[in-house]
Amino acid sequence: MIEQLRNKHARISVVGLGYVGLPIALEFGRHFHVTGFDIDPTRIEALKNNVDPGGELPASYFENSTVDFTTDIDALKHCNFHIIAVPTPVDEHKVPDLSSLQSATQTIASVLKNGDYVVFESTVYPGCTEDICLPILESVSGLKVNTDFKLGYSPERINPGDDVHTLRNVMKIVSGSDKEALETISDVYVSIVQPGVYQASSIKVAEAAKILENTQRDLNIALMNELSIILDKMGVNTYEVIEAAGTKWNFHKYKPGLVGGHCIGVDPYYLTYKAMELDYEPYVILSGRKVNDNMAYHVAKRCVQKLIEAGKNLATSRILVMGITFKENVNDIRNSKVADMIKELRSFGLQVDVVDPKADSAEVEKHYGFELQKVNGHQYDAIILAVPHKEYVQLTPEYFASIATTDGIFIDIKGIFRDKINTLQYWSL
Repeated sequence: MIEQLRNKHARISVVGLGYVGLPIALEFGRHFHVTGFDIDPTRIEALKNNVDPGGELPASYFENSTVDFTTDIDALKHCNFHIIAVPTPVDEHKVPDLSSLQSATQTIASVLKNGDYVVFESTVYPGCTEDICLPILESVSGLKVNTDFKLGYSPERINPGDDVHTLRNVMKIVSGSDKEALETISDVYVSIVQPGVYQASSIKVAEAAKILENTQRDLNIALMNELSIILDKMGVNTYEVIEAAGTKWNFHKYKPGLVGGHCIGVDPYYLTYKAMELDYEPYVILSGRKVNDNMAYHVAKRCVQKLIEAGKNLATSRILVMGITFKENVNDIRNSKVADMIKELRSFGLQVDVVDPKADSAEVEKHYGFELQKVNGHQYDAIILAVPHKEYVQLTPEYFASIATTDGIFIDIKGIFRDKINTLQYWSL
């Protein structure tokens, strides 16, 4: 397969061209013939014009890469190495939503041929690839794994907003349905990943590794969040404690914050879902999720308490929330915990203005029911720096003071302006 790809007698397809699939398609497009498939025609038209709708990749990233972007399923018939990288969110009940994954699998199954490879990159619980996706591939195509086609799993490690740890320079975990599949899949990915690949012993190990990566981070942040709640009651600044503890050689400097997005805030639920399916209740993981999911409400409550302490009238108080995306320097608003905080603030009758230089107002209204605004005058009783975009980090304490009322409150969720804000009442996690 690798030689066929190199001499352009075989093609790679990438199904799902979001923040995971697009960089994969473009990197492979520098070496092989690639077909990039997505069901969204608007996205495809943008990609044909070297525009990443997600705002992650500049137009220059499309240079020297040949990818045929399409919504035409028939184009997949000419491909031999299929990569599926569609979203795997959870629903409102925190249950894995595999609908996009199953639909993409059926699409590939409908064009699957003898000798083809299918590799999944979407985050799933251990066993999903073989228990859910493989039966679809076999039943729709009429082919058998390892006899007629090969199967693999290589978990994505894309970090939105991070231009240091990119697809090119982060080791890739790969796995295959048999030894031949593992070696071929390794050869294909080695062509675009400079540090090389780690060969997992099975597909389940690779699936579990992905879940572990984000669950570990989720739990560590939950510890810091719970610590910040306790220390706040004591009048102790969490960041000062972290700096002091960080002088020990084996201390890891995790920080408190709102945990949203489509990785850390979602992936642990795939593991807890599978655990409970196996009649085991994952107490530690669920406890961490509970802490992190409640932090938006904690920040909103503390904001209200600070307003009352400052003698503000809640009925007339105006709040400015700076940032709505799920993390800094990205435009992705999906699963943003800032939205939960805003909802809680408004439940107290507070007037809340929301601004964000990265997010699209129409998307915000579609997902959360309110529009983005511009900073409105010099009348804010509280300013909440929710997402420290670079545009906000560059602002001065004098600017924040200029848009606040007398005895205004500055809530700095990630402690960016600690020890810099003097004219406003300051609070951080």
